[in-house]
Amino acid sequence: MSCKLTPWGTSAVRNLSIRTRRPATSALRTTRRPTQQQHASPAFLITARRGLADDISSRQQQPPPPPPPSSEQLSKTHEGGGSAETRQQNFKAPEVFAPNFLNAEALAALEKAAAGRDLYGDDDTGLLFDMPARPGRGQRLQDRYHPVVDQVTKLLMKDGKLSKAQRNVSLILNYLRTSPAPKVNPLRPLLPGSPPPEQLPLNPLLYLTLAIDSVAPLVRIRALKGAAGGGAALELPEPMAARARRRVAVAWILDAVRRKPSAGSGRAQFAARFAQELVAVVEGRSGVWDRRHQVHKVGTAARANLSHPKALGRKR
Repeated sequence: MSCKLTPWGTSAVRNLSIRTRRPATSALRTTRRPTQQQHASPAFLITARRGLADDISSRQQQPPPPPPPSSEQLSKTHEGGGSAETRQQNFKAPEVFAPNFLNAEALAALEKAAAGRDLYGDDDTGLLFDMPARPGRGQRLQDRYHPVVDQVTKLLMKDGKLSKAQRNVSLILNYLRTSPAPKVNPLRPLLPGSPPPEQLPLNPLLYLTLAIDSVAPLVRIRALKGAAGGGAALELPEPMAARARRRVAVAWILDAVRRKPSAGSGRAQFAARFAQELVAVVEGRSGVWDRRHQVHKVGTAARANLSHPKALGRKR
């Protein structure tokens, strides 16, 4: 009869078993010495299943346990009755853990719990710099950049190449940082409350923001087709938000950069031309100021149209 352990049957196993005990015959009984002790070893059974002793991982040599302490060490550590030999016999060597990462993580967790720290908290070990602050409630991960830098980067991006636009913005800020202090034109002043021009290169982000916000228009002109009579459009000035103002200013600066003749080649050429135009805006030499002045002039003249019945939504 066969089973899962011995598929060839018990009779074959009986034949394959090795007998290490000699049969007790009458001749051997007469010659056996009474003082000799016979130690019979159990019969070895051959099976076809793989045991744990065949596993490679179980046959790896474990590090030897540390030697037991000497009698002098035991006498120093233990106080009370009992001889040194008794204490040495009762001593148990500490358990040696297998050198793997699971035991290391478990021991680290135990040390954290003993120290009263959070087991699942953030750990800054192994980091070159500090961890960035997590976005708060109502914030997004995209808000980790400055709003002006993020908006200018998206406006400079072409064909979806965001990394190229980020490199250009980095080169623009580096150009503003290394350029000499600008000379501000009193006829075209910057925003009120701006720092002295000698301090602008020390903060290129403020330099960029001040150049864009100073030349950005405050209003835009909206045209109502046929509202002025005779098919003429009625022009109405409308205030603009900060992002819309910056978008128009960056579009004007890009238009002025494209109109300039090329001054060289290389991937840093566009960034250098854009930064030069920003410096020209701060110094009042750029043609973007003329476009801003023209928009404000039309908006000032069209203020009277705000009381028009078509503008107010009423019929005559």
